[in-house]
Amino acid sequence: MKIIVVGCGRVGRTLAEELNKEDNDVTVIDPSYVKVEELSSKFDVMGVVGNGASYQTQLEAGIEKADLLIAVTGSDELNLLCCLIAKRAGNCQTIARVRNPEYNEEIGFVKEALGLAMTINPEHAAAQEIARVLQFPSAIKIDTFAKGRVEMLKFRVPAQSKLDGMLIMDIAPKLKADVLICAVEREDGVYIPKGDFQLREKDVVSVLASPKKVSDFFKKIGIETHHVKDAMIVGGGDTAYYLSKSLISMGVAVKLIEIDAERCDKLSELLPKAQIINADASEQVVLIEEGIRQAEAFVALTDMDEENVMLSLFARSQGSGKIATKINRMDFDQIIRELDLDTTVYPKNITAQYILRFVRAMKNSIGCNVETMHRILDDKAEALEFIVRESSELVGIPLEQLMIKENTLVAGIIRGREIIIPRGKDEMRVGDSVVVVTTTLGLKDIGDVIYVRK
Repeated sequence: MKIIVVGCGRVGRTLAEELNKEDNDVTVIDPSYVKVEELSSKFDVMGVVGNGASYQTQLEAGIEKADLLIAVTGSDELNLLCCLIAKRAGNCQTIARVRNPEYNEEIGFVKEALGLAMTINPEHAAAQEIARVLQFPSAIKIDTFAKGRVEMLKFRVPAQSKLDGMLIMDIAPKLKADVLICAVEREDGVYIPKGDFQLREKDVVSVLASPKKVSDFFKKIGIETHHVKDAMIVGGGDTAYYLSKSLISMGVAVKLIEIDAERCDKLSELLPKAQIINADASEQVVLIEEGIRQAEAFVALTDMDEENVMLSLFARSQGSGKIATKINRMDFDQIIRELDLDTTVYPKNITAQYILRFVRAMKNSIGCNVETMHRILDDKAEALEFIVRESSELVGIPLEQLMIKENTLVAGIIRGREIIIPRGKDEMRVGDSVVVVTTTLGLKDIGDVIYVRK
């Protein structure tokens, strides 16, 4: 596909890299010659220096032959204008990043009026991801499929757990738990395990099931499942606003600490049920006085990654609550993972995953397409949800009769209201949502890893 990305900031860079990896013809547009030159040379993409909302600039970038334009500049209005011009100049699909909370309330109208294929709000998406984890604080990360009816939760096997030393094939009969272990991370590598794989203490395990069955499974292995009752949030940006609003609707008491007095006044108007504190949270005494030791959750959402990391480390030293940390840059990702900060959220990665899912769906081939996509196992694997269409040759054949690539797992079948943890006799039907976990990156169709035996 020919794709134009307007804006070479953090999200634009990530998109250019990921889309290029998936064999798309990518052109980037940005007013900065330095940024365009750097991206062009580093990721083998075409570059155009100029205003992405200019008709002439878009023509130079090849808008007349483009399949998709993605506008991710720092301005919502500019992004929307870029998409409007692209629709008229090339009649291609368009995606706009829209971050302003004022637009978020009417995004459906904006999308329809401008003919956008998709809008993305990184701060809102990050807030929703954090909110899901705070509903189930024993999880490190929660990904959803089938509009929330199926969840994939990542958790660490605690000391003296029933799971320590247990074979995966024994989990269902011994614990009477209808869940599927999809992936395991440990110090020596990452695995998409088979039935004879033995779990160990400190393994980071990804499990898939319906929310109720996941909750039952956690109770049986002795892990708490209740959502947090209160949360301390540091940083008063848009992510903090969206998160606070979501938590308040869940009945969670929110205490938000922000250093800027004017922003505090604004947040007090927007969030009348939250406790807004005007203070410098980098001072340890402030956090202690405001109750960090008793808080059931602590969320670091300042604009500085270094400060978020330090705040989270301090929170971990002071209490036993759930900790979530927002990280914007990926430069020191490996080091941050080694710090074991509990839950870390990367807004630009969430944005890229949403858009990559859409791009793959545009490329769908033999009867299935990508409905949902989540990167897992330190980006070494993907969990994808496909919708089975009429033309798929995989329909009606038991899974045990299909050929499935190594390191690939059919993790779930969603059929209407029924959620099936698949066994060998189960089969796919037209209209099913099928969740596949695989180390084969870049799948556009379920037929890329699952074949009918000839």
